[in-house]
Amino acid sequence: MNAAPDALEAAFGAARAAPRRVIFPEGEAEVIRAAAARLAAEGLAVPMLIGGAAQGCETIDPADDPRLPELADCLRARRPKLSEGAARRMLTRPVYVAGALVATGHADAMVAGAVTPTKRVIEAASLTVGLAEGVATPSSFFLMAVPSRPLIFADCGFNVSPTAEELADIAVASARSGAALLGEARTAFLSFSTLGSGAGTEVDKVRTALSLARERARELAFDGEFQADTALNAAIAAKKGAEGPVAGQANVLIFPNLDAGNIAYKLVQELAGAQAIGPILQGFAKPVADLSRGATVDDVVAVTAITLALG
Repeated sequence: MNAAPDALEAAFGAARAAPRRVIFPEGEAEVIRAAAARLAAEGLAVPMLIGGAAQGCETIDPADDPRLPELADCLRARRPKLSEGAARRMLTRPVYVAGALVATGHADAMVAGAVTPTKRVIEAASLTVGLAEGVATPSSFFLMAVPSRPLIFADCGFNVSPTAEELADIAVASARSGAALLGEARTAFLSFSTLGSGAGTEVDKVRTALSLARERARELAFDGEFQADTALNAAIAAKKGAEGPVAGQANVLIFPNLDAGNIAYKLVQELAGAQAIGPILQGFAKPVADLSRGATVDDVVAVTAITLALG
């Protein structure tokens, strides 16, 4: 694997210290089988595969699994109007089986997305694992292994055009993820405007979201609205009159919409040679990850370690 930031090395260390059970519902994918075998061999996790087999991994056949009635009950508990037959039919889909195994405590985390669209992964996680208490907006982030410093980018993979309230939810969740992975989160709300240099409904949305985030998590450091250079470059921040612990020193970047976030992470990945680890889902009651469908074995291993670090 290419050089990784201290955050990733720390996640690997934590995973090795207490390997946990990770369910992979896409065991038919070669990349998943190879990654699961490596996770087992390196003592990073106890992998469980649906639809495939790999060295050192448990293989699960949902059709013959004695826990199927318990998993069906789990689905029906979340959706009381769901019939037993409908619940059983849902459990013919591996991603729902995996989510239900996490929800019932038979697995500690789920990693999917190599062949399953993000929307389906999130639907399955929502109907099985459910959202964490107080969370209304599931979201995702990338850990960007930039050579100079690790950064968290959010939301780059799921929420297309978040409202101010949703953007605040994304920021609070991302800041908490940042604190867990980077030791400290300095969270900047990004815009084309810096502290009133621009105007419009999009700028107003970012300002409202900043205010809401500060109210919801007073213990965390949020600031903005900032242009990207103000958030990352202390000299530029000083010239623009931006002060405080976040200006010029941000390590968690909150993008105003999916267009901005997705374009930004791919540009940094291609032009700066950064490793983009994710997308990691956040806001669920238990750890869930959504892989890029172009994920390599290294990516799957890294995403699994980060997901466990957040759990």
